[in-house]
Amino acid sequence: MTGPARAGRPGTTAARWRTGPRLRRFLLLLHIASAGAWLGIDIVLGLLVLAAFGSGDDLGAAAALTGIGHFATWPLAATGLVCLATGVLLGLGTKYGLVRYWWVAVKLVLNVVLVTLVVALLSPGVRELTEGTRASLTDGRPLPEFTDMAFPPIVSTTAVLVAMTLSVFKPWGRVRRAAR
Repeated sequence: MTGPARAGRPGTTAARWRTGPRLRRFLLLLHIASAGAWLGIDIVLGLLVLAAFGSGDDLGAAAALTGIGHFATWPLAATGLVCLATGVLLGLGTKYGLVRYWWVAVKLVLNVVLVTLVVALLSPGVRELTEGTRASLTDGRPLPEFTDMAFPPIVSTTAVLVAMTLSVFKPWGRVRRAAR
């Protein structure tokens, strides 16, 4: 044996890091809080988009679109990264692992994809929209097209709710290992 065997599994050589009860609860609290904040930001983003669509005048729509620029991207990316980091630490430090159970692996993929979409697509799009909105207010041009802004809050809210549902119901069982 090259390392200490895990308790209850003779013949295994990998020593694993485990979180203690206090650290696990703290990480779980941070994970749940960041997921809740993520969901809340998505809902507010959706409400701002609805306000822009439903506004009867350009000034009201511009106010909502400017609010999206101040609110959406970096708080969303920060909560997504906190959720990702705490999820990885919980996966590494608990019995669930990162890819030991399907529900954990799916949550990990959802989180990585959503954070990547926020940084790679949403942030530049919102920056462009905000700059276009400011320019339209100062130059008297029409507002930029913002119909694409309806999709991010719908997709992200749905994905975060799916991840939360997976955490509660823990479906699908273990990922099978290849034959040794």
